[in-house]
Amino acid sequence: MTVEHDISMSARADIFKALGHAARLAMVIALGKGERCVCELQEVVGSDMSTVSKHLTVLRAVGLVEADKRGKQVYYSLKLPCTLGFVECVDKALRERGH
Repeated sequence: MTVEHDISMSARADIFKALGHAARLAMVIALGKGERCVCELQEVVGSDMSTVSKHLTVLRAVGLVEADKRGKQVYYSLKLPCTLGFVECVDKALRERGH
């Protein structure tokens, strides 16, 4: 393997790791329906502001979401909408398996 290949695989793995937490995955799905502020994402996952912010930091670090500060509010949006296609593919496979 080349160094470029290793970096690419590592970056890919980081994205999958970020999606590997149920709360972060729920946030990504919610953001696929449109931008949300942290308070709305709190309702989605049922966690406190600090926990939601930490999850958003992970998602931002790998480039899945982006933030837009407007006054005192920060709104988040999905930066990689193609992620939803993967989620739909997984959902289809799970339905076929009876989940």
